[in-house]
Amino acid sequence: MLMSKQKKSQIQNAKRLLISINVLGSAGPIRFVVNEEELVAAVIDTALKSYAREGRLPVLGNNTTGFALYCPHLGSDALSPWDRIGSHGVRNFMLCKKPEGVADVDGDASGISRSSRGIGSWKAWFNKSLNLKISTH
Repeated sequence: MLMSKQKKSQIQNAKRLLISINVLGSAGPIRFVVNEEELVAAVIDTALKSYAREGRLPVLGNNTTGFALYCPHLGSDALSPWDRIGSHGVRNFMLCKKPEGVADVDGDASGISRSSRGIGSWKAWFNKSLNLKISTH
């Protein structure tokens, strides 16, 4: 009984955030409410499920390890899957598919392979994607 009271008080004291996640190539952002203590990996999973439920295009699938969550205000590095979503103090994010050559390594805090080719090509791909998205014709 004591445990259930503790859990209820923790849930009531938890701060909830309305976050907005943009997906490259999609028409608009996905918005949903999360607990600020939620892990980035769980937020990616929720975003992919919401995206699929809404029938959005392009089809992304449900493999959470194949995606990275970025905060445009924090630079070009992906958020670690083990970070808390509320730890950065932002509510707008971008969800991008990882290139084929970049994979998660167990125990790696960044969630990105440490090979120099993998990191360099990933950042170049991400910056190129941003430049294409920002440029006007």
